[in-house]
Amino acid sequence: MARILVICTANICRSPVAAALLRDRLRQRGLTDWTVGSAGTWAMAARPASRYSVEVMGRHGFNITDHRATMVEEGHLRDADLALTMEDGHAEALRAEFPAQAHKVFMLTEMIGRNYNIPDPYGGPAHEYQRMYENLVEVIDAGLERIIELTRKNYELRTTNYE
Repeated sequence: MARILVICTANICRSPVAAALLRDRLRQRGLTDWTVGSAGTWAMAARPASRYSVEVMGRHGFNITDHRATMVEEGHLRDADLALTMEDGHAEALRAEFPAQAHKVFMLTEMIGRNYNIPDPYGGPAHEYQRMYENLVEVIDAGLERIIELTRKNYELRTTNYE
């Protein structure tokens, strides 16, 4: 089963939203056995998703109330076939801290051939969370083919190396 990990800072705003959106898009493509998790580079374990992230997702038919923050560890990256970060600093830090997994780490926006950070709405007003949601929808929808392609490639490498 292919695995994708979505990473932001605290794992309470962007990455839980992106993970839910990506799960939905993969399910729509028939990839129901793929898993999508999320984690943070500075996460406080077990914190729920931010209130505005929950509200925005609820308005769009998604329920992320069960989400609990997780601090990213090497095992998460080792088990993932693709790790998608919200910021260049996340990607840089993960590649430096876990060099054996660096080939799996990309910024989410790289999936659409660009290189920009998805702004963190934490502490801002509700409309900034809506803007984050819209940005994530746009990037995930436009980058889905590349996400699937890279995940499949790394999944084949991972499963071939373990056999």
